[in-house]
Amino acid sequence: MSAPPTASQHTRAELSEFLRSRRERITPKEVGLPAGGRRRTPGLRREEVAALAGVGLSWYTWLEQGRDIKVSSAFLDNLSRVLKLDVTERRHLFLLAHQRLPPEVGRTLCAVPPLIRRLMSDIAARPSYVLNLRWDVLAWNPAADRVFGFSNIPAARRNLLRMLFTSPEMRELFSPWDGQALEILSSFRRDFVRAIDDADMIDLVTELESVSSVFNTWWQQQDIHGPCQGIRHLQIPTVGQVEFEHTSLSIDEDRHLRLVYYAAKEGRPESQAFEQWLQQNTAQA
Repeated sequence: MSAPPTASQHTRAELSEFLRSRRERITPKEVGLPAGGRRRTPGLRREEVAALAGVGLSWYTWLEQGRDIKVSSAFLDNLSRVLKLDVTERRHLFLLAHQRLPPEVGRTLCAVPPLIRRLMSDIAARPSYVLNLRWDVLAWNPAADRVFGFSNIPAARRNLLRMLFTSPEMRELFSPWDGQALEILSSFRRDFVRAIDDADMIDLVTELESVSSVFNTWWQQQDIHGPCQGIRHLQIPTVGQVEFEHTSLSIDEDRHLRLVYYAAKEGRPESQAFEQWLQQNTAQA
């Protein structure tokens, strides 16, 4: 009695079928090749895929046959390009071939899905806003506007990191400022390395290095702290210091958009005062 196939064998079989199906859906014309004579199978031939991906025919054939060989990330990226894989298909290929996700190319897109705007409206008592990878503030609910004053900032300047290091109002809001600002900067650095070649990201850092001596010093120190602990202390006008729990939720992984959600800690007198302040200011708006 033969042994049942292992998980690795199952994965290689899936990889074989996936590559073959994607190869057969691409026509020679789509990749700039002549259609040539009669083809026994639809799509591209193995030798054509191998040539376009920059590897030998035997190597690609072994991969498509599900043999246990090692391939580089650069080759998988070339293969994704040749087979015209979309983002989801590219991830699937990496998982099958490497058993891990590929490195994602950081992008600073600026479109917020309408459903997310509706969600923020539904949580009116919880300051919430949407950031892209560069930390531009793309959307917010009225509670976030009351607390952070986003609508008072020109759209081209409405970046959370820029506000944190250049706005006196934000310095007063985050109290104590130093510890929280350093923690926030560390979080930004983790996003920066995901898009280290992005011109907009580099421009932001260059600007802040020139206008904020504190930012310049901390950025050059290269300090990396652990993830934010989910607590922020904000100095709310007429209320005083309020302790908030906060979290960040990914709402569009491909576009690197996240929803940041603040909630005043339950059961605290200052939290109740904050919610009353929020209601009063909303009613006056």
